[in-house]
Amino acid sequence: MSSKPVYVIDGLRSPVLKARGRPGPFTASDMSLAVARSLLSKHSEYADKIDEIILGCVMPRADEANIARLVGLRLALPESIPAWTVQRNCASGMQALDSAMAQIQLSHSNLVLAGGVEAMSHAPLLFKEDYAHWLADFAGAKTFQKKLQAIIRFRLGLLKPVIGLLCGLTDPTVSMSMGQTAEKIAHRFNISREAMDEFAIASHLKLAKAQEEEIFSNEIEPLYDKHGKLYELDDGVRPDSSMDKLARLRAVFDKPYGKVTAGNSAQISDGAAWLMLASGKFVEQYNLTPMAKLTSCHWTGLDPSEMGLGPVHATDLLLKKNELTLDDIDYWELNEAFAGQVLACLAAFNDDAYCKENLNANKAWGEINQEKLNIHGGAVACGHPVGMTGARIVLHLIHTLKQKNAHRGIATLCIGGGQGGAMLVETMQ
Repeated sequence: MSSKPVYVIDGLRSPVLKARGRPGPFTASDMSLAVARSLLSKHSEYADKIDEIILGCVMPRADEANIARLVGLRLALPESIPAWTVQRNCASGMQALDSAMAQIQLSHSNLVLAGGVEAMSHAPLLFKEDYAHWLADFAGAKTFQKKLQAIIRFRLGLLKPVIGLLCGLTDPTVSMSMGQTAEKIAHRFNISREAMDEFAIASHLKLAKAQEEEIFSNEIEPLYDKHGKLYELDDGVRPDSSMDKLARLRAVFDKPYGKVTAGNSAQISDGAAWLMLASGKFVEQYNLTPMAKLTSCHWTGLDPSEMGLGPVHATDLLLKKNELTLDDIDYWELNEAFAGQVLACLAAFNDDAYCKENLNANKAWGEINQEKLNIHGGAVACGHPVGMTGARIVLHLIHTLKQKNAHRGIATLCIGGGQGGAMLVETMQ
């Protein structure tokens, strides 16, 4: 593939809104539309020059098929602008950016609107197949007697709902939930419950401090719901978190002796993020000053039962391909699917045996400086809308690099099904 640079012109995201046991105030398409509309309004001079729209989403609603196209049409952009939706589980938002990079590098596009969205609170409740069969029999009965026979066979148990979200967060190939995979790698690297809880508290405190300092003021687009309620900030943060409070929580995925709890796991949330990516030709034509450039993106697979270590494997490829070391990276965004999962990744980077056995390396990569890692908190504190997160962490990494007058960063995340993704970002300094 061509090594043409791909520039980030701008980006915005919604607040990440915690799911609270019922459908949230915004559908995925509504969130995407609101953020995209605000982003494009800032660039009205060339908004209609967008060549295509690419959006990552894992669980669009039944009436949001090809959600990227739906949003594009609702934006009232020219109907001639094509749009497509991508899905790579937790990395769908990053996949959208990578796909946009490829389109620009192949000279198929000069300006792409790309991002990710998820409204996890709107995940469907499903019926079992037994109920579908019963409905088919009842609907197909042509006589009163056949209808009566079908009614007699009906049982209330047929109506027991299946929680779609739980299905999506379980890997069918290894019959393990994402939380169980986190338990496995935490055990592999001897990550303690106390270390997980300490990491979770730090995430909340960092996010709370960042909100107080208005770090996200240029990143988050406030939303209003249909009742006029304003949503300005990620609302899952708990600045009053403490070791005592977290210690009271019971294990969720490996009862009763596990270490992964609701308190040290990413929250179920809703959110949307968009970035405008452009070619060098487009930047020159409109005399633009890019925020950053997307330099490289790499993907890899690994044992699905240890999917949480995906960032180690993907970052290994990224660093090797770009001839970099850990010391060359100014800041990191490593998605916090679980506190124990992040800590296991940090341990794996610094483990000679793991790197030799799994990464074909002579020695460990070394220790990542945690003062450069997720410096404003992560998904444990703000939430992990799975389709959005890959785009969110890239967008926030760009803002962090600019705020810190730094040059190079890596955004990386684990992916359900046993994959990892990593993207190298560079500012224009």
